[in-house]
Amino acid sequence: MKAPHLFFIVNPSAGKDEPIVEQIGEVFRDSGAVITVHVLEEKEEPAELIRSVLNETDLVAVYGGDGSVTQAAAGLIGTGKPLLIIPGGTANVFAKELGIPQDTMEALKLFRDQKYRLQAVDTGLVNGHPFLLRVNLGIMAEMITETDPGLKDKIGQLAYGVAAVKSAVNTEPVAYHLTIDGKTAEATGVALTVTNSGSIGIGGLQMHPGISVNDGLLDIILLKDAGMLSLLKAAGSSLLDQTTDAVDHWAGKDIKIRLPEKQVYLCDDCEAEAKELTLKVVPGSLTIAVPC
Repeated sequence: MKAPHLFFIVNPSAGKDEPIVEQIGEVFRDSGAVITVHVLEEKEEPAELIRSVLNETDLVAVYGGDGSVTQAAAGLIGTGKPLLIIPGGTANVFAKELGIPQDTMEALKLFRDQKYRLQAVDTGLVNGHPFLLRVNLGIMAEMITETDPGLKDKIGQLAYGVAAVKSAVNTEPVAYHLTIDGKTAEATGVALTVTNSGSIGIGGLQMHPGISVNDGLLDIILLKDAGMLSLLKAAGSSLLDQTTDAVDHWAGKDIKIRLPEKQVYLCDDCEAEAKELTLKVVPGSLTIAVPC
């Protein structure tokens, strides 16, 4: 019987500071699997790398944060080839969504011992570009783009909250024209998120009740204003897993967003700018290894 081949992609700039290459070697030394470890170089594209080895490997594993996972997934969407995620970033939102252990050695041993099952999850497209987690506009985008890297290194995900509060002080509401599965809506708010994943990466907190990565839908969440009461209500909604009048919520398969003018948005961790966004869900298009 041919030994399985596992292709590891390692992002050396991931948020965790640990000897990941040595850990991979230690865990898989006597596993019987053939292991290839590729440490990414600056500006190297994981998706292109994965496509070049797809016919030579059985499983692809990625060590890094949500950005690395998204880039690796782009090379596997629609192929049926499984992706193994070893969380190595600051937030690791997608790994938390799927219940993958956050401890590196624990995650490696779980995959070595084959204590996982394969699960098909949805992905999304925004203006033709794939995403796993979400597309953010307004202060939800600014809290990522404006986060101080040094502060992020010191306090982790809390740095995003600091940036969000700073952005909220000066933000102005934006008028959004939405078309969701052919039905139109006019809405005004300070932040708009179209999300595939419900997790916000902190404990078991969710952006909104009932969001799932395999329900065949994208969820649209609008924060109406940046007042303290609205922010507290939105935070309380996540803590208590309840709806709130501080946000509007829709769900759909095909979504168009028209803005008054060009606006910066984040597609997962990638920054872009547009006046119109066209989004669609691609159901069950990515296969992920998740704990049994």
